[in-house]
Amino acid sequence: MTSTTRRSLLAAAAATLATPALLHAQDAYPSRALRMVVPFPPAGAADFLGRAVGERLSQALGQQVLVDNRSGAGGNIGTQAAAQGDQEGYTLLLTGLPFAVNRFLFRTLPFDPDRDFDPVALIATVPNLMIVPADSPANTVEEFIAYARKRPGQVNYASIGNGTSLHLAGAQFNNAARLDMSHVPYKETGTANADLVAGRVDVMFQTISAAAGLVRGHKANALAVTSDTRVPAFAQVPTLKEAGVDLVTVGWFGLLVPANVPPARKALLERLTLAAVRDPALSVRIADSGCIPRPLGSQDFKAFIGDETRRLGEVVRSAGIVAN
Repeated sequence: MTSTTRRSLLAAAAATLATPALLHAQDAYPSRALRMVVPFPPAGAADFLGRAVGERLSQALGQQVLVDNRSGAGGNIGTQAAAQGDQEGYTLLLTGLPFAVNRFLFRTLPFDPDRDFDPVALIATVPNLMIVPADSPANTVEEFIAYARKRPGQVNYASIGNGTSLHLAGAQFNNAARLDMSHVPYKETGTANADLVAGRVDVMFQTISAAAGLVRGHKANALAVTSDTRVPAFAQVPTLKEAGVDLVTVGWFGLLVPANVPPARKALLERLTLAAVRDPALSVRIADSGCIPRPLGSQDFKAFIGDETRRLGEVVRSAGIVAN
């Protein structure tokens, strides 16, 4: 064997031995903190879920998951920021219903929701309470419908902005109950709640977390919940279906990543997110917040987003809804 051949064989052997170590170094994920973009303000359901799930991911991954609240433009600002993030699994997006509906509300979007993101996991759904002022003449959904039908165009419902999940819930109820109510959009929850309590608006579909204090403080009455089953926090409140209105409508939140994240990293995030949501301790916290844990993997979540996109597109078109 010549010295040249011997050197070649030794070099090849060394390269072979080094390959596993090199691959391990390349796959040492995560090696730094992750950023979870939440395109909604702090203190809401999305912020709670992002921080709760982010904490579990931090523990499992051994790296911090930092929540980055980027609200504005109906969620588009934060979503664009996430779309422009890295494609190595260090940028996450915790988003919800606006991800499916904004394409119908805005002429253009600074991102493509279908091509720029890959679903990781659905985390939870968010039912709303149908609430009325404490002194409302309606004590049941049936009574409210009768009251509104006698006053076409005079009864109104509040939301926290055009195209929000609360607006869409009100629009769907208006259609399902065959009513002629007017929509009153507000810029934030506090003002909308205050005007409902004062009787300046007749009804509102509000998240459980935002409505609970009003109902328990006897400032508003809950007539129904919009989910397909009753919620433990308000077990005495019937569903809309139980009240005679064929409607189920909920918000939702899930985790996505920018497109082209390595499949193994996306699969790891999916597995850890599902494990976190299925953990009994976190599941109870999610339920106590007014949400319903609903862990779905990436493929089922992708199908879920598709179904929501088609359904909500029809709601927007039939109600003539446009962004603020």
